[in-house]
Formats: sequence, C-alpha cells, structure tokens
Amino acid sequence: MIQKKLLITLASILLLQGCVAAAVVTIIGGASAATDERSIGTQLDDQKIEFEANAKLAKHEALADNTNLQVISVNGSVLVIGQAPNTYLRDLAIKSINEVKQVVQLHNQIRISNTTSITTRSNDVWLTSKVKAALFGSDNIDATNIKVVTENGEVFLMGLITEAQANEAVEIARNVSGVNRVFKIFEYI
Repeated sequence: MIQKKLLITLASILLLQGCVAAAVVTIIGGASAATDERSIGTQLDDQKIEFEANAKLAKHEALADNTNLQVISVNGSVLVIGQAPNTYLRDLAIKSINEVKQVVQLHNQIRISNTTSITTRSNDVWLTSKVKAALFGSDNIDATNIKVVTENGEVFLMGLITEAQANEAVEIARNVSGVNRVFKIFEYI
C-alpha cells in the first residue's frame, strides 16, 4: 500500500513538472514571437522551412521509423538535431533537408545512436524551460530573441543578437544545472 502511494505521488510530481515546463515554454514562446528581431515574413519563412523539411523526412519510411529528428530554422539557418542509428540514415536526412530551397545554412547535429527515451525528452523540455527562465533573468539580454532547443542534455542557442549577448547567453546556459554542453548558432547583428 505504501509503495502504491509512493508510486502515485512520484507520477503526479513528474506530470506536474512537465505541465510547468510546458507552460513556461508556451508563455515565453508567445512573447518571443511578438518581439522577435526577424520580420513576420521571415518568421513565416522559417516555419515553412521547418514544415517542408519535416515533410521531406516523413516521406522516407526508414527515417520516420528509425530516427528521432527535430528541425529548427531561424533566419534560414537550419539546425537538425536528434539520433539516427547509422550514417546512411543521417546522410539521407541531411540530403532531404538540403532539398528545401530556402535553407541558407544547415547545422548537422544528428548523433549516431539509439533514439532517446521519453524520460530524456521530458528532461530536455524541463532544461529548455530552465535555460529560458535563466536568460530572462539577465538585464543584458533580450531573451525573446534567443531560441533554446535541448536534445539529450545538450543546449542549442539560436537567434539574432549581438556577439556580447551571445557570449553572456552561453555563460548563463552553461551554468544551468543539468546542461551537459552548450552550442551557439547565432547570427550577429
């Protein structure tokens, strides 16, 4: 009976933690769209790039069934993250994304490994919200201009900011508990 109560309590905590993380990401995401340095047209172009890239990936059954990939675009600069079981599928994914016409630059961060678990993915959402919240705590950074993406404990920072802001953002992200590594994929203004 005690074990059952403990299990229910732990499950409730995990579910609530996920809800809080999702709420933080949603609120911050809405604010960032309104104050983004990119024009509305560029934001729409980036969404179109992501949609088209994901559609091209989905056309390949081997990619859909055997990989965990995420495509993020900021100002035509595309980051692809996740896992593929072998180099053939990784290269197929990169080739497919390169077929999208508006891609200016492609950052390949696909790891050759098994796909991550749902627990790892949930932790990544939590880390993203913690990093975003920490960035909002800075007086020197407009955190709404920084896109934070986390994959398997690795944090990727994207956006249009100054070089000084980028360096501070990396330091902030690097000091968030649970972050294993930080990558900056900024375009400087």
